[in-house]
Amino acid sequence: MKQAVSNCNGKIWLFWNNDVDCVVLEEDEQQITCQFNHIELQNQFFITFVYAKCKDNLRRPLWNRMLHQAADQNKAWCSVGDYNVVTSIEEKLGGVPYNMRKSIDFISVIEACGLVDLGLSGQKFTWTNKRGIHHRIWKRLDRALANDTWLEKMPQTTITHLPTVGSDHCPLLMEMCLKEEHHIKYFKFLNC
Repeated sequence: MKQAVSNCNGKIWLFWNNDVDCVVLEEDEQQITCQFNHIELQNQFFITFVYAKCKDNLRRPLWNRMLHQAADQNKAWCSVGDYNVVTSIEEKLGGVPYNMRKSIDFISVIEACGLVDLGLSGQKFTWTNKRGIHHRIWKRLDRALANDTWLEKMPQTTITHLPTVGSDHCPLLMEMCLKEEHHIKYFKFLNC
């Protein structure tokens, strides 16, 4: 790895090699937004890397940043990371029953930003509290969301939930395939 950056509180770290130029456009306690230029493919795209606060009210500044990013619908934009909120009853198992009230702000932001969940392959949940089996809770807190321009440029983007190793979250592997006339080029991103 040739380049690295972290956000102001050191909770989000990015590493990249010389295949891409990365410009940090903005960062705060919950996100880093970068512009990437893939040198060989001459492709520009934007990614917001997220590590959201646990409390509902503390996530509001992140939701506002996402709404700001979404204003430019012409750029290929994806937001990926730990949002610390589930979007449906199917994304939680164990513990206190699912409360939709905690999801409404996030779901509203996804819709207002025109984002689509890129789905998943691999294990269903991305986080566990790692307690004993009778007290264990599983949730899908980590995900990747993309706008229509991203989906037009890279329609074959896939997200794989990798096995958990040493953390309460599983890493996400994002593989992006550019839509090209004659051949396919790949770019990979790993969220640990």
